[in-house]
Amino acid sequence: MQQIKITFLGTGTSQGVPIIACNCDVCTSSNPFDNRLRSSILVEDDVTKVVIDSGPDFRQQLLRQKVKTLNAVVFTHEHKDHIAGLDEVKAFNYLYKMRMPVYVTKRVEEALHREFAYIFAEEKYPGIPEIDVINFDNDSFNIGNIKFEPINVLHYKLPVKGFKINSFAYITDANFISEEEKLKLKNLDVLVLNALRLEQHLSHFTLNQALELIKELTPKKAYLTHISHQLGLHTTVSDLLPSNVELAVDGLQIII
Repeated sequence: MQQIKITFLGTGTSQGVPIIACNCDVCTSSNPFDNRLRSSILVEDDVTKVVIDSGPDFRQQLLRQKVKTLNAVVFTHEHKDHIAGLDEVKAFNYLYKMRMPVYVTKRVEEALHREFAYIFAEEKYPGIPEIDVINFDNDSFNIGNIKFEPINVLHYKLPVKGFKINSFAYITDANFISEEEKLKLKNLDVLVLNALRLEQHLSHFTLNQALELIKELTPKKAYLTHISHQLGLHTTVSDLLPSNVELAVDGLQIII
């Protein structure tokens, strides 16, 4: 099994951290680990690079990580903080004379037609992004030699896709996972799970809920993502975590 590198392009919630005009301890922290762009990861092997979600910070994230090539974009769901940066794939269209494969559920495809109507217009304006839409649902699919196994979760009532890659899984924007889907997540080497804040939330796992689920699923290592300023300072929260759990930070890289 080939080695795959995961880079956390962003680990923040929909507003990122710091939040505009907020003067809380987290948003005014000088610790760079308290700065979080919107949640996204880069998945790569020796020949293939795939981004899961392209939020509003997509351009900044790719520039920061010096990403020079990209083979596909995969979407978890249609919320703006996960799709808003799609326009930026036109850089790869231009440089490599390629159309960007975009992997979506039917629901996300419909959202892209609404949010990026100009991409799908019959009369296309020069310089717009060129994409090839590839639909998936529950079946695994390969991009290059990297296999993506979809995991069905709920973000309140909204269906969201997580992904299992080898013995790694990435779950963002969720507060419910069925027992059937949990079976796919048992005994992983690495589990990434959203943990928004300490207090109860309508559509995200809290820190305690995430930790309880990690305890149930028994991964060797777990990272928490999609974090808001309400969770607390990175150093403070880190001291509360079990030895096998860490807060993910922007730019973190792991090999699976």
